[in-house]
Amino acid sequence: MIDLRSDTVTRPTEAMRRAMASADVGDDVYREDPTVRRLEEKVAELTGKAVALFVPTGTMANQLALMLHARPGDEVIAGKSAHFVNYESGAGGAWAGVQFAATPRELFTAEEAAALIRSSAYWLPRTRLIGIENTHNMAGGRIFPQADVEAIAALARQHGLGLHLDGARLWNAAVATGSSEAVLAAPFDTVSVCFSKGLGAPVGSVLAGSESLMEHALRFRKMLGGGMRQVGILAAGALFGLEHHRERLAEDHAAAARLGDALRQLRGVIVAPVETNIVVAEVESSESVVAAARRLGIAFSAISPRVVRLVTHLDVSGAAFSTAVDGVVAAFREAGHA
Repeated sequence: MIDLRSDTVTRPTEAMRRAMASADVGDDVYREDPTVRRLEEKVAELTGKAVALFVPTGTMANQLALMLHARPGDEVIAGKSAHFVNYESGAGGAWAGVQFAATPRELFTAEEAAALIRSSAYWLPRTRLIGIENTHNMAGGRIFPQADVEAIAALARQHGLGLHLDGARLWNAAVATGSSEAVLAAPFDTVSVCFSKGLGAPVGSVLAGSESLMEHALRFRKMLGGGMRQVGILAAGALFGLEHHRERLAEDHAAAARLGDALRQLRGVIVAPVETNIVVAEVESSESVVAAARRLGIAFSAISPRVVRLVTHLDVSGAAFSTAVDGVVAAFREAGHA
């Protein structure tokens, strides 16, 4: 099976497995795991933040950010289809006790965010945070324009609001734009990044921000069950991905562009702009296309009755990717898009 459902399906390379097996470890609840500390220091440097905190998942990183910036009953402004609103099992309401106000578009403007900021009337929820996802998963891996980020940051400062970046695929945005992660993350109070997507590590994310915020995040991490012991074995995989798989993301972007171009040639297929490693296409029946692909040994996702998503990654490259493109095109044709 050629799996294009997500860049989370990658398996550790043999070199990554060796790095994990030989990792120097300690008790991270006591903050004594040297590999974890190396990873945290590396990510703090890359994102331009004072302190970084290793956590098991991107969901936990985002939920820690909500807990840091808001209190139960507060409201968070987020882009349409934002991951931390729609795809984290309702955690924002369950753990941080917040509600969300969604903008009309995934990649929104300061004006669209401003329209959702509540007045100070006591019977209304308090707006406390604006969240941005970059790259935006459900928008097809689109990159959030930095000029809009800067304008939204100015709006947040004007109203005393926090600003959080869900940067699960920030590495992709940096490679695609040529801007460093630190430049892209500079306007934000907190930023989450993930290692188990394009970087190919089996697990792990980081939340980064100021010393005072991360001091509180450390306690919240323990509260949510994220205090781990000899976790340097996992941090070593994340470090390996940072050091060896970041630059090669450009290959995934080129592969996605090639796949998008192939699908645009088919009748009745509308392909969204491809900016990084995600291809989103509108079809007559996503179920039919996905089923046809499965019969040909290829997996990708139906994200709505008429929209499919395909994600390129390091486990499908070279000859395997050429086979994948041919198979995807054949599946679309079999489903009526000849």
